[in-house]
Amino acid sequence: MNRYDQKIWGLAACFAALAGYVDALGFLYLGGFFVSFMSGNSTRLAVGLSTHVSDAATAAGLIGSFVIGVMLGSLCGRIIQHSRHSALIYLIAIMLSMAALLAMFGANWAAAAVLAMAMGAENALFERDGEVQIGLTYMTGTLVKFGQRLLSALMGGDRFGWLPYLLLWIGLVTGAILGALSYRLVGHSAVWVAAGAALLLASWLHHRPVPLATPKKVGK
Repeated sequence: MNRYDQKIWGLAACFAALAGYVDALGFLYLGGFFVSFMSGNSTRLAVGLSTHVSDAATAAGLIGSFVIGVMLGSLCGRIIQHSRHSALIYLIAIMLSMAALLAMFGANWAAAAVLAMAMGAENALFERDGEVQIGLTYMTGTLVKFGQRLLSALMGGDRFGWLPYLLLWIGLVTGAILGALSYRLVGHSAVWVAAGAALLLASWLHHRPVPLATPKKVGK
């Protein structure tokens, strides 16, 4: 099977924490909608179609913005070959900064749309051959793999194969906790913290590039 090394999983957990932070901000800012968890927005869309059409429109707009962000992230990776990962994170940082500026001027829904684009783009970080290898903004698949690897460990398989998936989940939850606390303290200005964190990650990757999209091979 394929497995990424410890450094890659550590970075993935940092990016998951960033996604959790931003999603918590969006959830509180929008009163129950998401900027990275599109399964939740899909449910809000379906329920809204039968109850509140305005809610359905909001969910649909966020889903569309997220998909556009995915496309922009993938396009960035295809156009920029050298330092593509740091370039992509710089793009995410710019998007987060734009969202913070829009929120400052009261353009709430425009800010939310840009946040969703940024989270969509983040998923291109671990893209290989046009396919996402590690999901950063959604944890359902991660928890499924965690459960599968945990069962395998209990039955004599790889003893620590479940650990990277648990680390990803912990990263997202920790980020969400910090996002909620930050929103309580400074409101929508907390988006600047996310933008700053993205800039730091981009700078780190620019000076210490890591093959984020190339897993190492291990035996079955």
